[in-house]
Amino acid sequence: MGLLDQVPPIPDAAPVLIAGPTASGKSALALEIADRFGGVIVNADASQVYDCWRVITARPSAEEEAHAPHLLYGHVPFDTAYSAGHWLRDVQPLLKGGERPIIVGGTGLYFSTLTKGMADIPPTPAEVRTTADALPLATMLGDLDQETASAIDQLNRARVQRAWEVQAATGRSLLSWQAETPPPLLSITETVPLVFDVEKEWLLDRIMRRFDMMLDQGALDEVAAMRSRYDPTLPACKAIGVPELMSYLDGTCSLDTARERAGISTRQFAKRQRTWFRSKMKNWHRVAPNQ
Repeated sequence: MGLLDQVPPIPDAAPVLIAGPTASGKSALALEIADRFGGVIVNADASQVYDCWRVITARPSAEEEAHAPHLLYGHVPFDTAYSAGHWLRDVQPLLKGGERPIIVGGTGLYFSTLTKGMADIPPTPAEVRTTADALPLATMLGDLDQETASAIDQLNRARVQRAWEVQAATGRSLLSWQAETPPPLLSITETVPLVFDVEKEWLLDRIMRRFDMMLDQGALDEVAAMRSRYDPTLPACKAIGVPELMSYLDGTCSLDTARERAGISTRQFAKRQRTWFRSKMKNWHRVAPNQ
């Protein structure tokens, strides 16, 4: 059964949301829907917003971007802070642009802010972020109130650090801010929400084959071109595969080791994504590409 055969009816002008773990085939489905029903493809992947990466983050190719309109891909300089709040502001005008938005990506927080709303939390001061960057994960978790600590993914440093920064900067817990969340920009009932539900072994095989394809397509050259500007503290430079290939370029590991480490990182990331989607998107329509 093809992917499009698993998609429910798509009403005229209804936005389509496509979420799923890395390497599951989301972009291919987005292109099929754009071809059949029309629309503009909008990125909802935090790594694909940066202008320095195309191959290593599996951004749609130039040929794919020429085939259908693509927005919010590679539009952010590598050293610019970019959050779910920035993405929400960028996507807002696209919801009323006259063309059906087909929003596709693997960043669950983007979809959550879009369809559930986002609290208006003040920006984190630079000095608070600098302090947080230097703290161990366990220390930040210990500083959080128990309710907030229980509500977040405690293995995800970015989520823990965000909660710690909010508490340190505002004197209020992240949950208390979230309790004041305004209505969402887009009600889930107004959309066709699709989420990829894939078998673990099927996905793991695709992950390794895709990384090898990235290497064949020039991922190493792409990373090498950023070597003089590489800063491991920047979100753009934490994209999976980048630190691993930088280690190879620096001579601290072999290419085979870099490949193995990138595969492990990708598998761990995919596991977190699958857990998020199954927890937060229980009412979304399931798509199973391995059927």
